[in-house]
Order: sequence, then structure tokens, then C-alpha cells
Amino acid sequence: MTRCLCALLCVARRVITTFVKILPWNAPRIVEWSQLLLDSYCYWIEKDLIERTSNANQQARMLFEASFVVVSHGVEPDPILNYGNQIALDLWELSWNQFIKTPSRLTAEPDDRAERKRMLTQARVKGYFDGYRGVRISSTGRRFLVEQALIWNVIDSAGSPIGQAATFSQWSNVS
Repeated sequence: MTRCLCALLCVARRVITTFVKILPWNAPRIVEWSQLLLDSYCYWIEKDLIERTSNANQQARMLFEASFVVVSHGVEPDPILNYGNQIALDLWELSWNQFIKTPSRLTAEPDDRAERKRMLTQARVKGYFDGYRGVRISSTGRRFLVEQALIWNVIDSAGSPIGQAATFSQWSNVS
């Protein structure tokens, strides 16, 4: 009986450990990045993206589970996505691991990439860009129109740019 109970506890621990590992928001680097996203948004927009608490893990979870899209990429020459909340993962039809390996430019169709680049440049210069509208494409080729997107520069504690992020809550499928 004791051996069975011990085996059951070991299996339960593995299941719980596996479950915790697949929740990206609780990884220390994502908790830290979430804080940078939130702090940078507040810096540029002068309001909070979500309700802020004193608990960084709780804020990271709230951002990941928000009812609107939040995505970001780094500052590489061909930026790679480094954050997407659950709504973003669902919209682009990607797992976390797939999402964070995707070049940001691939979220737009080839014909829309020049406009996307122009908008990102404007955000880079001003600190943010509000009111972006454009067609995006999911990993399966499904097209959707994003409206009223807000893009902002992600900065570190010294004010140096370390990425760009976007949020939006309005989108519709395009045929």
C-alpha cells in the first residue's frame, strides 16, 4: 500500500511539474520581461496596461491571461518574437515554443511588411505609435485584420531600447 501511494505521489509530482513548466508566464525571465513590458507601456502611454500589484508573478500571469493581445520582439536586425500572451498564441495558432522562434516580420503578409516597418520606425522614434491597422497572418495562413493597435518601445531601467511590443483588442477574420 505504501509503495503504491509513493508511486502515485511521484506520478502526481511529475504531472504537476510538467504542467507548471508549460505555463510560460511563470518562468523567471518571462516574469522579468512582463515587468519591462508593463513599465515601458506606463512610461510611454502614461497609464497602466493592466491593474498593477506588488506581486511580479501575479502581474505576469494577469498579462498572459489578459483578454487582449500582447506581443513583443527584441532588437535583433530581424527581430524574433519573444513574448505572446495566450490570446496572441491562439490568434497566431502557435505554441509558446513556436511563437518565440518566429521572426516578427512573418506575422505580416509580404505585401504589408513595408507598412509594418514604417509603423515600427515611427514607434521607435516617438516611443509609441497608436492606431495601427493592418492585416496579419497566422501560422496556418488564416488572415485577420488588426485595428487600433498600439505599439511601444520596450526599455530597460536605464532607458535603453530592448524591444518593441504591441497590444490590441480588435481583430476580424479576412477572407
